[in-house]
Amino acid sequence: MKPLKPTMREKKRYLLLSGNNLRKNVKKAILDGIGAIGMSKVGLSWVKDNIIAINREALNEVRACFAIFPEKISVELVSGSLKKLKK
Repeated sequence: MKPLKPTMREKKRYLLLSGNNLRKNVKKAILDGIGAIGMSKVGLSWVKDNIIAINREALNEVRACFAIFPEKISVELVSGSLKKLKK
């Protein structure tokens, strides 16, 4: 199987989050905000307990979901690479 071309692969953004019960609340906030189809377009994956990776095109929708969610989830920093995020 041939590897994907760089233009065809999914480009990620990494978000540093703060809040309570992030694993449960992040998933619930996105599902409540943009639904199941939107959740699949986001491509959510966890890097660490407070760092998530999402699709670049869905960044604004995810931020909006966190803003309207009743429990406080704040985005501290957004970066295109993990190295810059950890500094």
